[in-house]
Amino acid sequence: MNSKKMWWILVIVSLGVMIPFVAPYFSLNPENSRIAIKSSSIHYPVLVGHIVFACFAILSGFIQFIKRIRLHKPKIHRYLGWIYAGSVFISGLLALVLVFYAENFTKAVAFLVLSLLWLYTCWKGIRAAVRKEMNEHRRWMIRSFGVTLVAVSARLLVPVLLLTYYILNGFSLPAGREKMVEEVLNVNIWVGLILNFMIIEWRIFNRGKSK
Repeated sequence: MNSKKMWWILVIVSLGVMIPFVAPYFSLNPENSRIAIKSSSIHYPVLVGHIVFACFAILSGFIQFIKRIRLHKPKIHRYLGWIYAGSVFISGLLALVLVFYAENFTKAVAFLVLSLLWLYTCWKGIRAAVRKEMNEHRRWMIRSFGVTLVAVSARLLVPVLLLTYYILNGFSLPAGREKMVEEVLNVNIWVGLILNFMIIEWRIFNRGKSK
């Protein structure tokens, strides 16, 4: 399967994962939230803002990497790049607020690390572009988008992690189903982040070798 087909499969899978997840938040009703809301005046608006701008980042990011636009429509590429970067910075800063509303310490640390990496990789990409270091710009934006897609990979990995938990516990649920789900949701961000970075660095390394 060529890279173009794989790219469009990734787009379709990502949209298939994210649309059902974000849909309840467009009702602007805290009761429809998929996570427990601790404050309808602060927590929920910040959560909705984070999700909306993360969606903008995903959509603009996918379009950014379409080769035809990048090579033949540089103005559109730059315009979408600023939309992507702005969305990342707004969503990433809102994510730092959400850290204080995390359900437990493990999730808080995972979300904090993810948010800081998201902001850092995007900032490095923008800085390289301003300096006209386009190869470096492309590498950092690939890393940035890889962090963006942790929102997708972390959710796709949940069934795999549930099966892994079941196997590692001798095909049993010693603490019950709810505990299994809780433990999986405590680590899925870490696993998604590590997996994405392994794939991204492998791709960057191979692109460098092919030149």
